[in-house]
Amino acid sequence: MIYRVCKSFEIESGHMLSKHPGRCRLPHGHSRRVDLVISSPMLDESDMVCDFKALKLAVEDHLDQYDHAMMVNSDDAILDQLSEQYKDRLIVLESEDPTTEVLARRIFEFVESRIRAGDRYADDAGNSYALPAHLTLERVRVTETSSSWAEYARPVAH
Repeated sequence: MIYRVCKSFEIESGHMLSKHPGRCRLPHGHSRRVDLVISSPMLDESDMVCDFKALKLAVEDHLDQYDHAMMVNSDDAILDQLSEQYKDRLIVLESEDPTTEVLARRIFEFVESRIRAGDRYADDAGNSYALPAHLTLERVRVTETSSSWAEYARPVAH
């Protein structure tokens, strides 16, 4: 048996899908929810899978880069115009469209690297938190609309 927890975050972000045949190729935005699903075969010394505060501190700066930012493919024809307009709130993905699937994968890879790093994180009060080494990031789900989400997940062992 395993324990499983989920921590959710909300970000407002825009994107353009240069490979899309319809309106999604135009600049538009979404109110996204990012769900991080973490599991462990055991609880830590505080009887938790992990402290939600530790998870928040470990990922909030990374997720903040997407908040009120525009994501675009490096091959998009109007990249230069967007660079001028969005300046430091432009995220350019190398030769891939910033789909919700791609965003889920990018967040998964970052969170997994944070878990493996074993770093400690401090809150504003100076309290120290860490992500336990026994954690497994099972999946990252990014909700794009009330009826659409994409997920990047670890394969299920059979």
